[in-house]
Amino acid sequence: MAVVLIPVPDADFDPTEVAVSWRVLSDLGHDVRFATPEATPARGDELMVTGRGLDPWGFMPGISRVVGIGRVLRADARGRAAYDQLVRSPAFLEPQGWKDIDPDGFDGLLLPGGHRARGMRPYLESRLLQDTVVGAFRDGKPVGGICHGVLLAARSIDPATGRSVLFGRRTTALTWGLEHRAWRVARFTRFWDPNYYRTYREERGQPAGWMSVQQEVTRALARPDDFMDVVPGSPDAALKSSGRARDTIDDGRPAFVVEDGTYISARWPGDAHTFAKRFGSVL
Repeated sequence: MAVVLIPVPDADFDPTEVAVSWRVLSDLGHDVRFATPEATPARGDELMVTGRGLDPWGFMPGISRVVGIGRVLRADARGRAAYDQLVRSPAFLEPQGWKDIDPDGFDGLLLPGGHRARGMRPYLESRLLQDTVVGAFRDGKPVGGICHGVLLAARSIDPATGRSVLFGRRTTALTWGLEHRAWRVARFTRFWDPNYYRTYREERGQPAGWMSVQQEVTRALARPDDFMDVVPGSPDAALKSSGRARDTIDDGRPAFVVEDGTYISARWPGDAHTFAKRFGSVL
């Protein structure tokens, strides 16, 4: 049995990426623990749990509880069921604080994502967590990053080299194709908050997608080709790239996961089961 640490922000983490990873790894016999900014229980992105607020009428009292498009955009039934179990589990309700993370207190580090800027930016910009990531890589511990969690790894600079811990490694992360597609949908369905799916936005003069997860992660790598995506024409490529199909514990065809030594990465909640299983195999 290995001890796996999952740091999360106070709010707005992706419920599927955290809960499914916890469920899969726990079922494999691992001891999964959590860390939050102040050692208090965290909350996932409620829009991703309920789907409320993802429809054009989502800002209107009363009818905002009616979920239409939100049923497609929210976590699927497996993700929601896992999240419901997660928020009642003792490990999740009794997290340690970020500042109390003991580098020797875990065997593997799993970095989940989420896109809502309000909660995710403090997580992605935390020097405490970046130092934890650097230490885990330096010690050769298994590290997993999914979606924006890979961005936290990319921002973790090893002082011994002055480079990201991902420099010289192959990785995937939330692709610009997936991020841009969700952003375009939200500009219509959530028109009063059209940038809900963009954690960081481009500034004047920056090209489209410059502040996307894929572009920032790629800038931290040794070569642009080290950022991996589904190859057109490869097995199940259309399924993997659709942005609609999600994997299950028994069907990994829709998933795209990259393994580089003891480092595992994935793109979005649709990869979560396969990502967690592969991480468990490395542990």
